[in-house]
Amino acid sequence: MSAGRTVEGAGCVTWWGFGPARDLLNSENTVRSDGELNVLLVGSGDPRHILKTITGLRDSDTLHVWVIENSMEVVARQLLLLYLSLLTPENMSLHKKTEVFLEVFGNSEIRKETEETLKHAAAQLSLSITNTLSSDSHTHPCLDTSLLKFKERDELVRIFKLWERPPSAPASVRKVWDTRVRQHLGTRYDSRQGCFDWDLSMKLHQRGCGVISKHQYVKWRETGVAFEMREGLYQTANQSLLSTRVFNHRGDRVAVRGYWGDIVSSPYLSFGIETENKDLLKTQNNQHVKTAQDISEVNVLALFECLSTRWRSLLNEDVPNPSSSCCQSTDSLITEEKIQNDPPSSQTHTEPEQQTQELALLNVSGVKVSFLSPDSLNKLPLKNKYRNLFNSIFCSASMVHQLDSSLREITAPDAALIIELANFLLDLSKEQVSGFADRVKEIAEESGFTPNHNQSSDAYAVFTRKKD
Repeated sequence: MSAGRTVEGAGCVTWWGFGPARDLLNSENTVRSDGELNVLLVGSGDPRHILKTITGLRDSDTLHVWVIENSMEVVARQLLLLYLSLLTPENMSLHKKTEVFLEVFGNSEIRKETEETLKHAAAQLSLSITNTLSSDSHTHPCLDTSLLKFKERDELVRIFKLWERPPSAPASVRKVWDTRVRQHLGTRYDSRQGCFDWDLSMKLHQRGCGVISKHQYVKWRETGVAFEMREGLYQTANQSLLSTRVFNHRGDRVAVRGYWGDIVSSPYLSFGIETENKDLLKTQNNQHVKTAQDISEVNVLALFECLSTRWRSLLNEDVPNPSSSCCQSTDSLITEEKIQNDPPSSQTHTEPEQQTQELALLNVSGVKVSFLSPDSLNKLPLKNKYRNLFNSIFCSASMVHQLDSSLREITAPDAALIIELANFLLDLSKEQVSGFADRVKEIAEESGFTPNHNQSSDAYAVFTRKKD
């Protein structure tokens, strides 16, 4: 398999991870202090680990998650998915929120109703980032973008406005998707159904993903639509999965907007292949009764219920206070109700006095997510505030090349290092997957970490910081 074809399958933009959600603090060697717990995510691509780690927190824990992605387009989508996760039950029921989240998360095309939710979220996020440009402070207790550079925040605003007001004559997403599939399969395109079936039965199923059904997987490989939980027309482009890629064409650099993410492994990996509810893994006549979509829905709903519970526990324990209410943000965002009542054309032209009201998002007790610049990983050891700070660090397979010996300087004693392996990069051979795992081990040991031999997953390699 050539390197070019490998890139074409996995894509050059990581919209979702290549392994299931895990609690990054649930390591037998990770020491949970009584103070703030700090977790660094490098290239995670989606908020699955953030949501899963929150479920394992004790009532007295506080969690600060630091996120580094390799592009502002992925940062924008992380913010969008976290925004959807933090919608209050009053604004959207847990079941509907689960459906909308998965639709935006894994579908190239979405329903018209979901598009309106996406545009609405983009309008609010655009306003929140704009306010950080003037005040240089974060505009929601749980979401902090103030550490990004001004030009990076400008880029986020540009992306959100593009989502809110897409081009009047956008390229067909189905055509864009099909072009990627043709490019990836080459001469095998005419027998693509057999290729899809082979990747599912001989690769994903052999690697423990038997719950991914043939019908759903093949449909996703054909159209890019992974989650269809309601009857409706899935024919509106999901703008959050479109990005710009620069090509060299006859000596000129040409920017092309399209879908440049994974077209082989599937978004089912993040939430749909593991579950604590063993009833969901039952088989009948050697066939799974439930599918990866069913498991994804149950898992995401459980994560959202945990968020809601942690929010409500804050309400029950504390006296209501305008500055700490979970439905309150800082006074720099407009209300959700106001945007819902305004026509779309007015959402980005809100008067200044309207931008001083509350934003109806959950303020999850003791949880904060801060976004750092894409080039900041090698700069963290140079700043005292990050010295021996992180209790756990996650690094994706696509970003592992950025790790070096300076990593040890920013980790706390007994910190865990979790690195995503290439087990679910289907275009790689077994030898390449094994070689990648060996290289990951070398990098971790050179950085001052030792392997955790009690590993229960082929998707991640877990290491612990060596004793001084």
